[in-house]
Amino acid sequence: MAADVAQLADGVRSGKRAAISQAITLVESSRADHRAASRELLAILTPEAGQSVRVGISGVPGVGKSTFIEALGMWLVGQGHKVGVLAVDPSSTRTGGSVLGDKTRMTELSASPNAYIRPSPSTGTLGGVARATSQAITILEAAGFGVVLIETVGVGQSEVTVAGMVDTFLFLTLARTGDQLQGIKKGILEIADVIAVNKADGDRAVEAKATAKDMAGALRLVYAGAKGWVPPVVTCSALEDIDIDTVWNEVARHREFLGNEGLAQKRAEQQLDFTWALVRDELDQRLRHNEAVTAIRAEVREAVLAGEMPAATAADKILAAYDKDTGTGSAG
Repeated sequence: MAADVAQLADGVRSGKRAAISQAITLVESSRADHRAASRELLAILTPEAGQSVRVGISGVPGVGKSTFIEALGMWLVGQGHKVGVLAVDPSSTRTGGSVLGDKTRMTELSASPNAYIRPSPSTGTLGGVARATSQAITILEAAGFGVVLIETVGVGQSEVTVAGMVDTFLFLTLARTGDQLQGIKKGILEIADVIAVNKADGDRAVEAKATAKDMAGALRLVYAGAKGWVPPVVTCSALEDIDIDTVWNEVARHREFLGNEGLAQKRAEQQLDFTWALVRDELDQRLRHNEAVTAIRAEVREAVLAGEMPAATAADKILAAYDKDTGTGSAG
């Protein structure tokens, strides 16, 4: 296994697409032997990673995210960058996901030798997807991809998860009438570093610019008195390739604001958060597959559903079974 892992690492470092795909498949796997091999692989590759610009991308429904990612990706390739695109979609196993569809829509970018697009792993849990995606970033960086775009396909918690993996979080929105912040979740505004109003072309260009101006004004009120970064609001048209460079310039400006020290601190804190996320994910897996827990699961379920056992008692019963089986638990 060690020789195979070393060979795979060499292939990744050489930028071989087959090796990159194989390595990412390995870190996505939940098999115990694969997880052990992936840890070995990441130990080899991690010292060579960390040099990319990591950008998370989310957006309101119908914003044209795939078109934007393709436009941005092609512009970056044109500037001499190697671009990797990863997706986080914890709902993919339930809905079939839209990421594979996105890949077929990003025809130009997926055909570029300087780009690599990877659909979301279908592990079905946010913890599992986050683990695989975070480790896939390391693989792409070791393979020489200077920009890694991470698309969040799911909603809510997946956006927060992606924000915890990236240097800059970019939120795409559309021109709206009335309250420009209506319909945009408050949590998004707390994690967005750059906001872009897409589809600013043709008859909609004026409306998009008005939306951007109103949103920028509203954000200044939200951040009034703060000394930190205030998210800029810009307009663009992915379909017409208008002002894609403007959006990227704001991403670059955000990185400059963070500075080398700020960026290093942000990534270090993300790694610490990710450590605990991995611990929770692993404990969740162990709990689910524990024989003693499995043995009482049906009984506890029926008791809770029948109203015969409170949730707190049920939780204590499950944990007591796990502790007894594994020899853990509090002493005394």
